[in-house]
Amino acid sequence: MSKTVHIESTAQFSALLSSSTIVVADFYADWCGPCRQIAPIYEQLSAQLSRPNKITFAKVNTDQQVDLARSYGVKAMPTFMIFKNARRIEFIEGADPKRLSEVVKNLANEANKMETEEAGESSSGGTWVGAELPRGYVDITDQVDFLGLELLNWDSSHGNARKLISGDKPRGTPEAKVDFVQSDSDEQLMIYIPFQSTVKIHSIHLTSLPDNTDDDESPSRPKLIKLFTNKPHILGFDEADGAPATQEVTLSENDWNSKTGTAKIDLRIVKFQNVSSLVMFVVESEGDNEKVRLDRIRIIGETGEKRGGKIEKIASDD
Repeated sequence: MSKTVHIESTAQFSALLSSSTIVVADFYADWCGPCRQIAPIYEQLSAQLSRPNKITFAKVNTDQQVDLARSYGVKAMPTFMIFKNARRIEFIEGADPKRLSEVVKNLANEANKMETEEAGESSSGGTWVGAELPRGYVDITDQVDFLGLELLNWDSSHGNARKLISGDKPRGTPEAKVDFVQSDSDEQLMIYIPFQSTVKIHSIHLTSLPDNTDDDESPSRPKLIKLFTNKPHILGFDEADGAPATQEVTLSENDWNSKTGTAKIDLRIVKFQNVSSLVMFVVESEGDNEKVRLDRIRIIGETGEKRGGKIEKIASDD
């Protein structure tokens, strides 16, 4: 039985991007000769590499899903797009089986490696607490809708958004690359955190451990952070630069606990009373380093009413 998902609506495709780490999409047409030629190869890749919630292969009939094809800029058939954490990372126009197989298998190998390392560390048990909890409030990180988590400008050879909210103790060793998130092209990092319920947030605990190497290019801890609440989707960097933040935080060296590598960010709680989503924008890192590192994020506060529906995810073409 085929493991390929046949897309019948835009909503179904958006839900798939939220539920599967990697999505490979084949935009095709029944009348397209090259589409028919490459179809058996695509089905073979799907049969070999599909894994629930990890790698999903989808087919989109462009004659039936005109709006979806138009929104993703499909101009020729077949067109293959590969999404990772709901962001498009590959665009292959035309029937190129060699390139398609190479790109998909590289992603599958990366997913296998990350899954293996994460499974190896999951046996430690317990929940990571890097700072003392304030009286009357609890760790509500379990209220995060992890399927809706998003990152912008992160190095995919390291951990992902789900690792940031995991409850295990950060390892802090240089070789544990998938145990923390590191920015990619510069020091800026954008994180979108939706919640399963409306929450009250008292504070945020950020853990950023040193890599204990002499590498001048090793990442630094966050310094300047902007927080935005109740956004329906992740912000672009230009958008975040120009938008008024719910709160702006500047961390100093004294804010970081020397033993746990954790900084406690106290919020103006009156502005964080009914929060359905949080965008965290790391604007600057310490020193002159061009990369920033985050190991864990814990959300401290109170839970509220369950939301009636999920925040709509707006897919990007990037």
